[in-house]
Amino acid sequence: MRVNINLLWVLAAFFVLADVVYTGWAMLTYDGRVEWVGTVGIGLVALMSIFIGFYLNRSFHAQGGPLPEDRLDASIDDGDPELGHFSPWSWWPIILATAATLGFLGFAVGTWIAFIGFAVFIIAIVGWVYEYYRGYFAH
Repeated sequence: MRVNINLLWVLAAFFVLADVVYTGWAMLTYDGRVEWVGTVGIGLVALMSIFIGFYLNRSFHAQGGPLPEDRLDASIDDGDPELGHFSPWSWWPIILATAATLGFLGFAVGTWIAFIGFAVFIIAIVGWVYEYYRGYFAH
């Protein structure tokens, strides 16, 4: 993670320098006027690199040292946490994807399809949340 943090800080410095050079070059080219689209775009990429580098730096210091994935002497079993409980037999994610498809299709083709997608979304999300409270796998 340390390499990623350093890489993002180097990228941030590069994009700040590129933004300054781009703005100066545009001002020379366009008679002292700033070309705002490129200047703001490159500046926002620099800001994004700063945000992600800062977040990774804070996360690295909060976790109390390098993770097993970051150490060269770690084995596979060192970084084997419990990831949660997943249902490999569940059909609800496919129905939820169908609802998302209908929603986007509604924005592209006709608004009335988006309402059908929203209704299917409500049914799918309720079914997915409550799938362990009924049927064969009820607790």
